[in-house]
Amino acid sequence: MISEWGRSRHFFERSQRSLAGGVSSPFRRNLAKTLFFKDGSGAEIQDVDDNWYTDYVLAWGPLILGHKHPAIVDALRHAAETPHNYGAQHELEFVVAEQICNLVACAERVALTSSGSEAVQLAMRLARAYTHRNLLLKFEGHYHGWMDSALLSYHASGPEIGEARKPNAVLGSRGQVPNAADNVIVLPWNDLEVASTLFAARGEEIAGIITEPVLCNSGSLMPAEGFLPGLRRLATQHGAVLIFDEVITGFRMAPGGAQSVFGVTPDIATLGKAIGGGLPLSVVAGRKDILELMVDGGVVFGGTFNGNSLSLAGAHATITELSRDNGRSLGDAVRSGETLMNGIREAAKRRDIPVVVTGFGTAFSVHFTERSALTNYRDTLHDDRALLQFWLHECLKEGIYLLPDGRMYTSIVHSGKHISRTLEAFDRVLARCPAGARR
Repeated sequence: MISEWGRSRHFFERSQRSLAGGVSSPFRRNLAKTLFFKDGSGAEIQDVDDNWYTDYVLAWGPLILGHKHPAIVDALRHAAETPHNYGAQHELEFVVAEQICNLVACAERVALTSSGSEAVQLAMRLARAYTHRNLLLKFEGHYHGWMDSALLSYHASGPEIGEARKPNAVLGSRGQVPNAADNVIVLPWNDLEVASTLFAARGEEIAGIITEPVLCNSGSLMPAEGFLPGLRRLATQHGAVLIFDEVITGFRMAPGGAQSVFGVTPDIATLGKAIGGGLPLSVVAGRKDILELMVDGGVVFGGTFNGNSLSLAGAHATITELSRDNGRSLGDAVRSGETLMNGIREAAKRRDIPVVVTGFGTAFSVHFTERSALTNYRDTLHDDRALLQFWLHECLKEGIYLLPDGRMYTSIVHSGKHISRTLEAFDRVLARCPAGARR
């Protein structure tokens, strides 16, 4: 049992005197404890108090190869001895672009940038330029970055949220301009009937549909059967652009992304996190006629760090590893994660604690809920948040490092030993849950 975090506490006190909030991303304040780290290897991470953890945070998703994978270390060592950023073209740009085009179904052309939020902005701009329309359809609980035009109805609650089948477009932040919601329509996810009704009424106004193909950011919820194909049909019938936000699912669910798993090809996909293996990189991939609007169609896009040498070295190494042997390592990681998912369900059942585990093997969520099935964001509002917080804190003491919303990421280096050790720790934590948590 881990009980000493004195050095992390000291570092946090010091960091608050210079960093806003003491952290570089305010989301990190929501973790069970604000820890400072100094090392990591494979599936494990070490804090400044010399405690080691099995890491299911994985830098919030990017480390699909784990910490310090030899292929990435070698690639970065070589890249460090060359110019870090040319601000001009170099070979790795088209080499990585070719890798993506060979693996991702929608990718006839790609554009390189640095963050998922940037990639989404470009995708939405391209959809509007291509269709000469303004309206975009997004879904409740889906996170497409923190910028004004995208941060709508992410984690809304209370009276502002509106009716279940006619939700409001709720601003996500103070300081966000109110008219950010003027050109966005928000609907419940996994309800094709509601989406069809909207398109029947306003299809000629809608530039595009943007969705996470798996709702990873709000509970790791899977799409209902027929939902994603239905969105594809609606977009095609009404001349709208279908955008898959695969910042999480891309190069984590499969080398070809969720679109390859579900057999639904969007017009544009945003990729990020895992694609860089821990380096800052995001990608917009899509149809040639849409993406070439950046060249001769008046769509403005740019970035000093786009295609920088270090990020693309990490991406090239990552994609090469994940695509080897027809994606065998990632397929094995998904199956290993499914073993962990099933083990959590079985442990909760033995302890008579209501738990639902949703998602897929390398990105899933643990819900403490009486509900038997979760299909959309509103279903997750019934989760027992207090019990989740208890579980997160107790897991940390057991050396299991988890995200604050109960989400878990696994990598290709999470071994059977890690899975067994984690399930043993979870069982001990579930045994310590308050009596009121049991059925």
